[in-house]
Parts: sequence; C-alpha cells; structure tokens
Amino acid sequence: MYSFFGTWPWCISGFSIGVVMLLLVYFGKTFGMSSNLRTMCTMLGAGKTADFFKFDWRAQRWNLAVVVGAMLGGFIATHYMSDGSGVQLNPKTITELQQLHIDEPNGKLLPDTLAGTDAFTNPKIIAILLLGGVLVGFGTRYGGGCTSGHAITGLSNLQLPSLIAVIGFFIGGLLMSWFLLPLIFG
Repeated sequence: MYSFFGTWPWCISGFSIGVVMLLLVYFGKTFGMSSNLRTMCTMLGAGKTADFFKFDWRAQRWNLAVVVGAMLGGFIATHYMSDGSGVQLNPKTITELQQLHIDEPNGKLLPDTLAGTDAFTNPKIIAILLLGGVLVGFGTRYGGGCTSGHAITGLSNLQLPSLIAVIGFFIGGLLMSWFLLPLIFG
C-alpha cells in the first residue's frame, strides 16, 4: 500500500498527468514550460527589443501557474513527501560515472562535478553549461516547444511534429550520454 506522503507510483502520477491533459484539451489550452519563459520575458518588456515577444501575455498568464506549481510541488515533494534518501542510482551507473571522473551524486539530482560550487570555477564546465543552455534555447525555439510541451501536450494531442521532436530528444540524449559525455570527461 502506498502512502500519500511518500513516493507516488508511476500509475498515480501518470493518471494525474492524463487528467490534467484532458482538462487542458477541454478548455482549449496547451501546456509547455518554454512558453512560460516567453510570457515572463514579455511581461518584463522584451517586446521592445524583439518581435517574438510582442504578444498579449495576459492571455497566457494562466500558464504561469505551471511555473508556480512546479516550484511549489518540488518544495512539497522534497520536504514533506521524501524519506530523505534522495535519488538512488544503479551501482553500474555509479561505476560508469567514476570511470569518467564524475563523482557519485549521493542522492542529489546532479553530481558536484557538474553542478557544485567548484564546478563554476572550472572553465570547461562553464563552457559546457553555456553551450548546453544556448543549444537548449535554440532547440526549443527552432522545434516550436520544449520537452514537456512536445512529450506531454503534443503526444497526447497525437501531433506528428511532437512525435518527431520526442524521438529527436531521445536520440540526442543517447548520443550525449553514450558518445559526447565520455569524449568530454573521458
């Protein structure tokens, strides 16, 4: 039996996402995190410098609840629904990370090698993070949305471009983890 204040099984989480998607379809709304960044930039006046940000952001302000909900949900899950053990990796994954000279995350989402305070003094890590950020931003704009928008909204609406985008996300992730990461850290 699962406790409400513990890790939820995939079937409860997945069903909840499905219900939210049905409600969004019913109300004619779409979901995606990258659209929230566009809305926030427009709210802060970015429309004065780029036409991309010239739109009625008030029509999208409901979507900002997604950002607030993600932050609030993460806080609640971390502080009230977690047993404190954090993320547990497969021992084989830990061995492979150590071969790349990447420390074990020890329950955290990212190892200190990539996201600790010392990482930001390493020019190589800073370059990787900056290049990754630029590529994610470019890909999101070029692909017409982010991973959550395509994988959750697009696929649930049976959109072929979203299926192609999601396949691309997985191929990119596999290429990064199996070929580029060992090249960079090996």
